[in-house]
Amino acid sequence: MQKAIFIDKDGTLIPNIAYNVNPDKIHLMAGVQAALRQLVKQGYKIVIISNQPGIAHGYFTTTDITRVEQKIGALLREEGLMLSGFYYCPHLPADQCQCRKPRPGLIKKAARDLQIDLQGSWMIGDIMDDIEAGNRAGCQSILLDNGNETIWKFDRNRQPETICNSWEEIAAYIQRRTEIPEELLKLPTATHRLVSSWS
Repeated sequence: MQKAIFIDKDGTLIPNIAYNVNPDKIHLMAGVQAALRQLVKQGYKIVIISNQPGIAHGYFTTTDITRVEQKIGALLREEGLMLSGFYYCPHLPADQCQCRKPRPGLIKKAARDLQIDLQGSWMIGDIMDDIEAGNRAGCQSILLDNGNETIWKFDRNRQPETICNSWEEIAAYIQRRTEIPEELLKLPTATHRLVSSWS
């Protein structure tokens, strides 16, 4: 079994431009390249997990999303990186599907398709729905705090292992997490914040 970094697309991997499918407006967030190179060296695959309700709204098509996937894949290849999977949900919240985050369906499907060990993998996202999806799938999770989350409500599923302010912090935390004994990870450090326990 292999391990993966599951990454939310908009606001985490690339800037969050509402319903954008124009490849010319797509670029990687600051620090993504170096962080992913570091994580790939540790044996992680790169897999995108994204909600794309614009398809259900009729704002764009699956063909448009394929072009987005191709552009992101090209950007990663320029950095010597490979995109192993691109999974998206085309539904609206009202559809009550199993693939839309915060449900874990897309992550579980990716794990089956790519033979991923979920317990050894991480979900990285900029809102708590990403965190819940990762936790419910059985991953570890990190919230990238870039201002996109506005409802700070924690419970058992909506509890990231840590909150980071940058991709540099994310890569450093995951590396420490694989090297340092469990009991030492509970101590606060200069490069990450521990989240208060849910109640």
